[in-house]
Amino acid sequence: MLISSLGQGLLWAPLAIGVFITFRILDIPDLTTEGSFPFGAAIAVSLMLKGQSAITAAVVGFLAGCLAGLVTGILDTKFRIPSLLAGILTMTGLYSINMHIMGKSNVPLLDQKVLTEYLPAGWNLEIQTIILGLIVTVIVVTLLYLMFKTRLGLSLMATGNNKEMSSANGINTDGMIIFGYMISNGFIALSGALIAQSNGYADIGMGIGTIVIGLASVLVGEIFLRGHNILTRLIAMVVGAIVYRLLLTVAMGLGFPPDDLKILSAIILVIVICVPIIQNRIRTKRQLKKYLAQMEEQDDESITSEASTKGLLSRD
Repeated sequence: MLISSLGQGLLWAPLAIGVFITFRILDIPDLTTEGSFPFGAAIAVSLMLKGQSAITAAVVGFLAGCLAGLVTGILDTKFRIPSLLAGILTMTGLYSINMHIMGKSNVPLLDQKVLTEYLPAGWNLEIQTIILGLIVTVIVVTLLYLMFKTRLGLSLMATGNNKEMSSANGINTDGMIIFGYMISNGFIALSGALIAQSNGYADIGMGIGTIVIGLASVLVGEIFLRGHNILTRLIAMVVGAIVYRLLLTVAMGLGFPPDDLKILSAIILVIVICVPIIQNRIRTKRQLKKYLAQMEEQDDESITSEASTKGLLSRD
């Protein structure tokens, strides 16, 4: 159970990282996720069926996701369409595009060589999946970490923190937002390409609920691993994706049918959102009680000192 969750979590990690970029770095709710994820899967499977290698298919899937993010970014920044609506428009358009790419709602891989088959044949499938996921995750996290250390990455983070101040300091904020959309959806589509190869098929409905999966992974990761360092935050996304898949695996092991995975995802997201809120309320109440107790002690001390002062004056 743990080994399978680890492998699947690592394949879903690029999705969590992609959602993290828009949701946390840019502070933008982007629903393009539900279209770009199956877009990457459709591109990858279609290319592999036409004889392209699994590596080429995954890379092109990433680039296709970047293109989807570019469209959403232009709608958001140049046409001033609200980010939520821009994502919905792109997601809706991608549904038809994915259908045209695949030709039907479900396209299976036949005897095409997937990425795990490039690894030693003596390893079982679960170990191959873990190694593949580790390789991809390390590459993604390393590239992003190095990028966020450059002027480009710092400008991207500054735009997310304070768009007006960044613009006043000469940063092309519209360009940064578009770039953020692009790399976010690129990694989401890459995750879709990896999952399609792992499952052995691409399905038109495989993007449904991916935004919930991504957000849950982000929030779970932030609960387990806190920090302001960008490397720590990126690793937290990977941890969140793994823990989230483990929670789903445990739920299925307890007898939940696969059809209930979407509602389980929603429940997990509600829980991880509510837990910090409840913790903050409890912490605030404790601090308030402590403050009131200190105030009462100070009042008692002042009353005692006043009484002693009056006693001394009456003796005189």
